[in-house]
Amino acid sequence: MKQAVIECRLGGRLYSHQVDGTDCPWGSVTAWEPPHRFVFAWQISASWQFEPNMSKTSEVEVIFTPQMDGTTRVDLEHRNFERMDTGGEAMRTSVDGGMGWGGLLEIFRARVEA
Repeated sequence: MKQAVIECRLGGRLYSHQVDGTDCPWGSVTAWEPPHRFVFAWQISASWQFEPNMSKTSEVEVIFTPQMDGTTRVDLEHRNFERMDTGGEAMRTSVDGGMGWGGLLEIFRARVEA
């Protein structure tokens, strides 16, 4: 992956630009409420393929909360894994690991602080 893209609007796409020049879709914005939060459908199946059927997708909510010291707290919840036909628990374990959302939030923190 070369770059991750979020189209900042309700219905916006989430996708990545790949090194080979292709785009890889992985979600759709379902709530856009700047500067407080956004929610997106995680349109990746348990077999790591794009899932166009929104009733089979999990969901990610990101909340931004201003802190008294001028910083911003970022909370991320990935939920509704039970919607996946099979493998939802394995997906939950995968995105909860060091190479999942925690690692991505660390990259985000470092970019913001730079």
